[in-house]
Amino acid sequence: MWKQFLSKLPRKSSKSDCASDSAHNHPGSNASSSGNSIQRTNSGNAGPGRSTSVKRMSSAVFPSSVVAGIEPLLSFKDVSNTEKQNLFISKLNLCSVVFDFSDPNKNSTEKDMKRQALLDLIDFVNSGTSRFTEPMISASCKMFAINLFRGFPPNYRSNSSCGGETEEEEPRFDPAWSHLQLVYELLLKFIASSSLDAKMGKKFMDHSFILRLLELFDSEDPRERDCLKTILHRIYGKFMVHRPFIRKAVSNIFYRFVFETDRHNGVAELLEVFGSVISGFALPLKEEHKIFLWRALIPLHKPKSVGVYLQQLTYCVTQFIEKEPKLASSVIRGLLKYWPVTNGQKEVMFLSELEEVLEATSVVEFQKCMAPLFRRIGFCVNSSHFQVAERALFLWNNDHVMSLVAQNRQAIMPLIFPALEKNSQSHWNQAVLNLTMNVRKMLSEMDEELFLACQRKFEEDEENRVAVEEKRKKAWERLEIAAAFQPMTGNTAVLVRPVMAPAIAATLT
Repeated sequence: MWKQFLSKLPRKSSKSDCASDSAHNHPGSNASSSGNSIQRTNSGNAGPGRSTSVKRMSSAVFPSSVVAGIEPLLSFKDVSNTEKQNLFISKLNLCSVVFDFSDPNKNSTEKDMKRQALLDLIDFVNSGTSRFTEPMISASCKMFAINLFRGFPPNYRSNSSCGGETEEEEPRFDPAWSHLQLVYELLLKFIASSSLDAKMGKKFMDHSFILRLLELFDSEDPRERDCLKTILHRIYGKFMVHRPFIRKAVSNIFYRFVFETDRHNGVAELLEVFGSVISGFALPLKEEHKIFLWRALIPLHKPKSVGVYLQQLTYCVTQFIEKEPKLASSVIRGLLKYWPVTNGQKEVMFLSELEEVLEATSVVEFQKCMAPLFRRIGFCVNSSHFQVAERALFLWNNDHVMSLVAQNRQAIMPLIFPALEKNSQSHWNQAVLNLTMNVRKMLSEMDEELFLACQRKFEEDEENRVAVEEKRKKAWERLEIAAAFQPMTGNTAVLVRPVMAPAIAATLT
């Protein structure tokens, strides 16, 4: 009956069977992942989208190998337990056919068949009635690879000023999401299922499978990246043997993003996964984990698009400091190394992260980096960008920061006082002026004697600076007067004696 039904469906030539299928995106509704399930969207089989030259393999009908043996459209309830394995593999073969979703009316019957088969597979895996055999795992991984592992079209944001998605840019959605979503849900339940033996599964979900899965994090569809985030976390938890490789592969993605491409859509999702991974690191931290902090996480502050993933990055960094407080000073020095100079918005974000890092910093670690740190904060306080100056002055509202400053006021107050005094005299923004006066008052109440000493030192330095400037001004005036009385003409000869280094002069003599 099934073969008779399929024989009546229109067929394409073998040439069309080998064509690559569409991988472009269109606007759609969001879906997020939580726990072991993925929220499904009622987006139908396809939606309107832009046509592209990149096409995925499509087939008008399923190949004859799909229906060989047991019919894939049968329900698992209608077959005996001994036949369920064959039906499972048959349904997987049915779902291994990938369709072109650029045309919503194309192969609609076959798309519905595949969707129903995917739903049956999800229910079967979710029931956990029997252990997955090696042929079942092999067929599953093959189906996942065929459906998920694909090339993305050229990034239409390639000429934009920063890499990856930003908050202002509208995300692009894959038109094949109605099927992709079910495949991702099946993969998630398959990995999380107690019926999957990790020792047997690692042979098929190997390094190559994980690498290709990680490549999908560059998808422009946020729904897909959200599913991948949950799946990667499950793989990391289930296959302990793959953990070092996953950490190394993700590090390589970060290296390529920071030092080569400056473009990746999934950095925030990868950092979110690693936030929970870092929290599970055993103490004392291995050297490998510290190298990941210094070589991968700290340089992630360099790209222009750091605002897209700064929240997740800050969480990862603070997790390291909570695990090992001795890392705080090296983290602060890393922030100072990549501190922005001309980007005010990025500077505000750095100040926000700095405050979170300082909250987890001990006095001993703070003393190792407080001099360069407060020199930089002083520059921020004097910034003409009022948001930068305002955010820097807000640091004094933090009780822990004020405690650190109070314990080290002999070293910090001389560094920060000149910046506060200059602000109070010449800053253009009234809000910054008010905050500056509040901070001056706090420092005065903290140690009035030291505050007055810093004030006297500042006044002396200002007098010396004015005197030096006046002296320089008078010297230039004398030169101008002398030049006015002895003008040079075109025929005036000028003798210039080269100044030789002492070592060269000695050899010549």
